[in-house]
Amino acid sequence: MNNRQNFRSQKTSVPKNRLIIGRKPLIEALKQAADIEKIFILKSATGEELAVIKNLARQLDITLSFVPSEKLDKFTQANHQGVVAIAGLIKYQPLQGVIDQVVDAGNVPLFVLLDGITDTRNLGAIARSAFSFGAQALIIPSSNNAAVTEEGIKTSAGALEKLPVCRVASVQQAIDTLKLNGIQIVATTLETPREISEVPLNEPIAIVMGAEDTGVSPYVLKTADHLVKIPMSDQFDSLNVSVAAGIMLYQTFIQRK
Repeated sequence: MNNRQNFRSQKTSVPKNRLIIGRKPLIEALKQAADIEKIFILKSATGEELAVIKNLARQLDITLSFVPSEKLDKFTQANHQGVVAIAGLIKYQPLQGVIDQVVDAGNVPLFVLLDGITDTRNLGAIARSAFSFGAQALIIPSSNNAAVTEEGIKTSAGALEKLPVCRVASVQQAIDTLKLNGIQIVATTLETPREISEVPLNEPIAIVMGAEDTGVSPYVLKTADHLVKIPMSDQFDSLNVSVAAGIMLYQTFIQRK
């Protein structure tokens, strides 16, 4: 068996009822603003319908992935017309809409923004802590972050189905929107002497959690209103990102009480 045949024989683990196959069905779903996790498009595919799909997907901040035919054939043996999408497991909320709801209710905004969190279990664990300590939303950029999966929902103990989740095009877009609404950005880094307890966390804030290996991105380091570190033993200076998020959120919860 050659490599191409072997590749095709490997089936995807995505359930069939979560697949949207073909150009017209996908366009219809996008026009109805259906919750779609990701769209896979054949690299060599062309046509007016594809241009419509790409435009609608970008308006909805849905990740586009351009792949070879073997990748699409893993999803289905049906005539996919060079397009397969995966329906989402949760309903995403518009960030500005959630901000407006929080402010209109007279609450002090507390959001969590993910910046390069690629492990779906960490995403789920962060959502669990966010919901437990009173955050009003989890913000997930559509690129360079883990998708919301069954495993992530399980790890979150159902928090991902209760906590509003906002999908945005990028970390930069999220920060721009947050700052325009008077919400300060708090990010953790080892490159600061300032400890978390020294920051006024009872103000409108968004806590940014970055990748375990590289931390938050340079853009976040440049634009954050507060850079803080979590104090710990001199013997070690590393925490799992979901644990660090839990500590940050707990400290916020204590200050606000």
